[in-house]
Amino acid sequence: MFADLVRRAGLEDAIHVESAGTHDYHVGEAPDPRAQEHARRRGYDLSALRARRVRKADFAAFDVIVAMDRGHLEILEHNCPPQERGKLRLLVKGRDVPDPYYGGPEGFEHVLDLVEGGCLALLSELKDRITAG
Repeated sequence: MFADLVRRAGLEDAIHVESAGTHDYHVGEAPDPRAQEHARRRGYDLSALRARRVRKADFAAFDVIVAMDRGHLEILEHNCPPQERGKLRLLVKGRDVPDPYYGGPEGFEHVLDLVEGGCLALLSELKDRITAG
């Protein structure tokens, strides 16, 4: 979703986006079909995404590393070199984005609402950084 928003804003040359997880459960797999369907209805195409695990090199390579919840943030903090920890943050400030996997369609819609809001806020923040130069 964030990559799509970056592209729509015309900032794909200034903002590089990747997605990775803290575990290797689904490495190489596409997102859950339900997540893809709900996202597609909002105009986001997730079909090309494939899961990968966060690599040690990611901590140095990226300016911002976003976690969906506090549990994942703790894992990132544990694995992150001390000098890179300032790059870590939650997507939605002060709030966990829940995992909708075991719930119904309303859970996926709620998560998309949270993620979309968090992504728009992050994009606004990064635009400000870019224009401030």
